[in-house]
Amino acid sequence: MLRRNFFAHLMAGAVAQLASTRMEAQSGASTTNVFLERPASGQPYQGKVLLALQAHSDDIPLSAAGTVAKLIEEGYTGYLVRATNDDMGDAPGLGMSGSIGENVLRNQQDNEEIARILGCKRTFNLNYNNHRMADISVNELISRLILIIRLIKADTIVCWDPWAHDEENPDHYMLARSVEAACWMAGRAHDYPEQLAAGLEPHAVGDKYYFARRPEITRVVDISAQIGKKIDANRANSAKGPGGHLGSKLRAELAMKGERLPLLGEGDDASADRHYIREFVMRRSRELGQKYGVEYAEAFHYLPPGSAGAGTDPIVEEYVRHHAVPRN
Repeated sequence: MLRRNFFAHLMAGAVAQLASTRMEAQSGASTTNVFLERPASGQPYQGKVLLALQAHSDDIPLSAAGTVAKLIEEGYTGYLVRATNDDMGDAPGLGMSGSIGENVLRNQQDNEEIARILGCKRTFNLNYNNHRMADISVNELISRLILIIRLIKADTIVCWDPWAHDEENPDHYMLARSVEAACWMAGRAHDYPEQLAAGLEPHAVGDKYYFARRPEITRVVDISAQIGKKIDANRANSAKGPGGHLGSKLRAELAMKGERLPLLGEGDDASADRHYIREFVMRRSRELGQKYGVEYAEAFHYLPPGSAGAGTDPIVEEYVRHHAVPRN
């Protein structure tokens, strides 16, 4: 009996500790060894290229829109990749009544508007079927991503974390793991030499901002100045995301009952949508920001240049910069 009680208490303690750890990871409660990336003055990243990749039209808007907008404002030239055609799109604002063909069209249009709001130069739509990316050839996807990386000479990527826990959507982790491989292989001259024959050059990606449902947080980005763009990106994502036109829809439903919600205001529909998104959809960004002393923030597992063997070792670069002398 005593032995059984001992193991019961041991298991209960382990379960409680696991639950506590998961809650902390989800909320970003721990601030240990986390770097807070603040706004940069001017455009220090002029000439650098940012590649933001998402499986679906709502991934970047929900998890990284503020950071993408911030880096572009600070000088990056931005590109947006969408891996699927969103044909299973949720259409919450339309009562999930759209056909598959209508989903494809609406999400494509939303994706273009999101890219415009964030300041991206152009989009690449890979058009795989939604929720079916586990069926595709990983090598095909890697080669397509390598081509894009070499074509635009990407310096930095923003994407799903390929090694994050608790990810249920196969599109997310299939894209992420292919991106991880492509960032490294794009810098190797013997991988896909036909691309080099076509005029491209080997080009490895420097640093990576990985986001996830349960992120291993090493970097938090202050997006307070970009929160308006993040709200607008989520409003533009009307065919799929939890933002869209739900504010104006809720206000109209309440009006039919003879009720009103002060939060949604008395202005136009766009204003009601933005108030709704700021209060509900931006809650996680707001709570994360409060933990780090800013108004709004986004969390990432950040990999600095050289951390994954891509490109030149930054320690070597730093040494050369300080110790190189003219040849006699």
